[in-house]
Amino acid sequence: MDKPAYRLFSGKGKSVKYKKVLKELAAADVVFFGEQHNDPIAHWLELELAKDLYQIHGKNLVIGMEMWEADTQSEIDSFLMGQLEEAVFMERSRVWPNYTTDYRPVLLFAKENGLKVIATNVPRRHARTVARESLNSLDTLSQQEKAWLAPLPIMVDMELPGYKRMRSMFGDTHGASAASSKMIEAQALKDATMAHYIHQNLQPGQHLLHLNGSYHSDHQEGIIWYLRKLRPESKLKTITTVAQPSLEDLGKDHLQRADVVLVVPETMTKTY
Repeated sequence: MDKPAYRLFSGKGKSVKYKKVLKELAAADVVFFGEQHNDPIAHWLELELAKDLYQIHGKNLVIGMEMWEADTQSEIDSFLMGQLEEAVFMERSRVWPNYTTDYRPVLLFAKENGLKVIATNVPRRHARTVARESLNSLDTLSQQEKAWLAPLPIMVDMELPGYKRMRSMFGDTHGASAASSKMIEAQALKDATMAHYIHQNLQPGQHLLHLNGSYHSDHQEGIIWYLRKLRPESKLKTITTVAQPSLEDLGKDHLQRADVVLVVPETMTKTY
């Protein structure tokens, strides 16, 4: 009996081959790879996709990453240019705990091939403040700190299905909880800021591969909702990662979650 490590499906649930997926993604201006942060298959495929898109786009490929915050861009640039030792880079850029296993390979690939890497996420200190106090707390920040955010004020559509699902995760089924509203605002701050930095850095003729948690791009929401307002003409494609007991068919709950759905076994080993 075969034990495949993954399978790819279209959003409609049709099994698709990687070759066809690559052709479709290569035609996009921005590809969002929605990962489960501890899934090794997703991290492996991110690297493979980056390599294959580089073969197609060359130096016109840009990589954007949720895993670094906008105020660490200079550290990323210095590391990629060989001006900063990795240990120093890791400390100064506040790498995620799973950096070595999951994100270092992509970063080193970019370094070896002279590719630009964009830190797109909001500094976590500001997201934490919003989660405690609401988006209004950002008004008192200095201009220097506001430079690391999407332009204020940030509009939040609380009726987006993804944000409504967040409410239910916090047990708030009626939309009346101030605590859940603040958590959604913090999520929206991240989404809006990532969209802002993608828009700000993507130049004509370039193609961007963005790595993020799947919740930030599933169902064409999150980052994509904000980016479409900034550049409605751009062609966007999405991948998401899900786990299932069986890889035979795509579960109904995962239909239309993304243009491409990467399905891995529920028993797959995790990186943490």
